[in-house]
Amino acid sequence: MKEVIKITTSLTLVCLICALALALVYGVAKVKIELNEKKMIQDAIIRLAPGAQRIERLNEIYKLLADNGKLEGYAFLAQGQGYQGKIKILSVIDSNLKKLVGIEIIESVETPGLGAKIQEDEFRNQFKELNTLPAIECVKEEAKKDYQIKAITGATVSSRAVVSILNKRIEKLKEELGK
Repeated sequence: MKEVIKITTSLTLVCLICALALALVYGVAKVKIELNEKKMIQDAIIRLAPGAQRIERLNEIYKLLADNGKLEGYAFLAQGQGYQGKIKILSVIDSNLKKLVGIEIIESVETPGLGAKIQEDEFRNQFKELNTLPAIECVKEEAKKDYQIKAITGATVSSRAVVSILNKRIEKLKEELGK
């Protein structure tokens, strides 16, 4: 019986030490992860809207302003479920909320070689100057209209997920900004 108590006590102590170490590492890493994400977002905004001289944050919306204070557009974060997991997108839209300037994939765990192609220029470039009225549409053949993008062959679910995430967030953005 004493042997069981000794082993249980030892294992409990080891588990407590490991839990404390994990909590400490998580606390330190969390700060760095948040800083890296902020830098990624800032860099993506600068890449997508090089004309914006000032960026003002309003919750998850960023107001993009020129030197003279003129509103250039908005940057916003959108996230939702992809085929494998969460997809997080940063997008820049014009001041009228009618045309996307472009998108950057901030986070994605889609299938390497297939769904991961949403991060490649060939897919992302389709969103440059893309109309948001009517809602963005994902098609399997070549896009014929200025609000359509061509799905990635073999990764239609991931392609449609990006479009769905953007459409939902753009609608919410219009409500939030009263446009």
